[in-house]
Amino acid sequence: MNRSASETVIDPSYEREKLPRLAASSYLNSAPLIWSFLHGSRRGTVNLTDPVPARCAQLLAEDAVEAALIPVIEYQRLPDVCLVPDVCVGSKGNVRSVVLVTRTRELKEIRSVALDESSRTSAALLKIIFLEFLGLEPAWATSAPKVELMLRDNDAALIIGDPAMTFARNDLRVVDMAGLWREYTGLGFVFAVWAVRNKNLSQVAGTDFAAARDEGFQSLEEILSHYEQEIPLARNELEEYLTKDITFHIDQPMKQGMKLYFELAHKHRLIEQVKELTFVDLTRKRMELGV
Repeated sequence: MNRSASETVIDPSYEREKLPRLAASSYLNSAPLIWSFLHGSRRGTVNLTDPVPARCAQLLAEDAVEAALIPVIEYQRLPDVCLVPDVCVGSKGNVRSVVLVTRTRELKEIRSVALDESSRTSAALLKIIFLEFLGLEPAWATSAPKVELMLRDNDAALIIGDPAMTFARNDLRVVDMAGLWREYTGLGFVFAVWAVRNKNLSQVAGTDFAAARDEGFQSLEEILSHYEQEIPLARNELEEYLTKDITFHIDQPMKQGMKLYFELAHKHRLIEQVKELTFVDLTRKRMELGV
C-alpha cells in the first residue's frame, strides 16, 4: 500500500534523542528512584545513563544531561541548577553504606585516611566531622575501594555504596558516617539529590521524580530479587536497608541537616560559597506547559 503525502514516518532513534537525558548511578540505595525509568511505567520516557555519582555531576555541568542524581555537595559547586523537592537518598540514622573503617580504638588516634575515589559528599562529611567535631585533620589520600589496600598505608578508610556493605569486618572498627553525623548534630543527612539545570526545566517538566520513587517502592520485591543476585547479603538485610536505613524523602530535619552541612563545608573551605536551597515546583511547571 502506498503512503499518502501527508503521512510521516517516525524514526524511533530520532524520537529517543528528544527525550529528557538523566544520569544516575545504579547503586542499591538509588534503585527505588530509578526503577520506574528502567523497568516500570516510565520506561522509554527518558534517556537514563549510569555513571558514578561524581560523573553524574560532571555530565550536568557539561550540559550533557538535563537532570542528574548528584552528590549533594555538588549542588554548591554547580551554577544555575535547582533541586527536585522531597526526593533524595539520605538517612536519619545509620546508613550502612557510608562507613569509616579503622583498626584504631579511638577516632582521635587516626592520622591518615584513604578516601574512596568515587566519594565527594561523603569525603566532605568525613572532613567536617574531623575538623569541626574532633578538632583534628588527618592526611587525606584517595584510593580504589579495597579495604585491605587502603588500610595498608593508612589508619582508616572511607568506603561508600554497595562495597561498604559487603567487605569482611574481621578485627575492624566500622563507624557509620550518617550515624556519627546524627550523634553530633541530631539531624538527618542527605547524600544525593536530583538536580536540574534551570534552562532545561521545560524539558524535564513531564518527568515526575516523586511518582517514580513511589512506583519504585511499589516494586520493592522486584528490586530485591534483582539486587540479591548482585550483592552478597540476605534478602531481609537488603529490605531493611531500603526501608529502614535509607530515607528517600526530604522533610524539615533533613533540610536542616543539608543547610548545616553546607555551612560547615564552607567554614572549613570545602566549598567556596553557600547558596540557598532552591527547589523547583515541577507540578506547577507541568501545568504552565500543559503537559
